Amino acid sequence: MPLKKMILISILLMTTPHVNADIDAEKAKLALIIHELETITPLIAEAETLVNKGDRIQFQYEWLARDIERIKSGIQAHINAPRIHPRNFPPIDSNYRR
Repeated sequence: MPLKKMILISILLMTTPHVNADIDAEKAKLALIIHELETITPLIAEAETLVNKGDRIQFQYEWLARDIERIKSGIQAHINAPRIHPRNFPPIDSNYRR
């Protein structure tokens, strides 16, 4: 195997697992955020039952619930998005002599 191919393969092998580990760790944390947002939903519903309908200014629980759903949806879309394929690089020219 030519030296330039061995060097390129070595570099790719050294960096790829680290990148995948970072991506997997990020996705795990994002999934945890979705889980935490889901635990808020019952609290919102409970707080909404305690509203005093006579108050002049009302908190908009519907808006809050809708925004949380949008956030969860955006996070889930990121988690489900396909990973970007590696870029193609031009071959290394190992002929440095004239």
